[in-house]
Amino acid sequence: MTSISDLEVGYDVPAIPGMDEADIQTPCLVVDLDALERNIRTMGQLAKDMGVRHRVHGKMHKSVDIALLQEKLGDSCGVCCQKVSEGEVFARGGIKDVLISNQVRDPAKIDRLARMPKLGARTLCCVDDIENVAELAAAVKKHGTQIECLVEIDCGAGRCGVSEGLPVVEIAKAIAATPGLKFAGIQAYQGAMQHMENFLERKEKIDIAIAMVARTIDMLKAEGLECDIVGGGGTGSYYFEGSSGVFNELQCGSYAFMDADYQRIHDAKGERISEFENALFILTSVMSHTKTDKAICDAGLKAQSVDSGLPYIFGRDDVEYIKCSDEHGVISDPTNALKINEKLKLVPGHCDPTCNIHDYYVGIRNGKVEKLWPISARGKAY
Repeated sequence: MTSISDLEVGYDVPAIPGMDEADIQTPCLVVDLDALERNIRTMGQLAKDMGVRHRVHGKMHKSVDIALLQEKLGDSCGVCCQKVSEGEVFARGGIKDVLISNQVRDPAKIDRLARMPKLGARTLCCVDDIENVAELAAAVKKHGTQIECLVEIDCGAGRCGVSEGLPVVEIAKAIAATPGLKFAGIQAYQGAMQHMENFLERKEKIDIAIAMVARTIDMLKAEGLECDIVGGGGTGSYYFEGSSGVFNELQCGSYAFMDADYQRIHDAKGERISEFENALFILTSVMSHTKTDKAICDAGLKAQSVDSGLPYIFGRDDVEYIKCSDEHGVISDPTNALKINEKLKLVPGHCDPTCNIHDYYVGIRNGKVEKLWPISARGKAY
């Protein structure tokens, strides 16, 4: 097994613990550990105050180390993630409660899912087709395990999930009647509205979802079916679901790192949301400055995802990241302020796919590298 001392900085890894922050090799992902810990504690306390559980979304950071930290500091009840292989990474890493907040239909993936409880993890998945019930049942019978199932409601995202009411009840009854499976509740994540900037527009959308879920819960109760989990909510909406009296489990992910897109949304006062801080940055270096009004840095498309827009430069208003190609980022520098090898922190537009590009997080505190965390589930897309 390779130890950190065997890793070569600049080839295997961007840094090792004990190094000065100034010596980190770029481009790479750096995490402000103080900010991360504050974010985790804040969300943990918010969930506690609202009387709900928080199941952290592992697809955001894809890191066992960070998920364990969220358990320790934020009292999270487990993780949710989108793919079976991703979930298996967390189960192998010691997370004891793993929800695949997605449908699992491929026979090979179902087989892996049915084996996951043998790793010591409570294993759950989402279902939106009654035919999937028999598929899951056959796999758990083969392996002598149990899978818990949430019936997913399409509560406005227009993606996966069935309509509210009777379609949910029919699938839930089939799950409850099937040996090896357990009906655990409802999945109702409204992803389409997470990044709506206007607070009232977001509230209107989620209020519709909450009403759908409430009506469906009443129908399930009439059939003698109780929901251990009524899950959903994200960084852009957790306060709606958490205070609804209907949801009992949140699934926030980006709050731990924050990104440029989430920082565009407004709270009830019309101000940018401020309860969470930027904790994740793409560290980049200036590599060329032949034009007096622009600098070129080493973080381009291969260091980040720009599906939600370009990054912004943290802590600077005199320079602006304006364009990127595969290996280069173009920075507007009208006063010729930047110098060769000067390092800048970029706040990515979208943290989730940006994290999946890299192999490591470099955790920094007080100007020193304190942690080197592998991005454990990087590339686990199946």
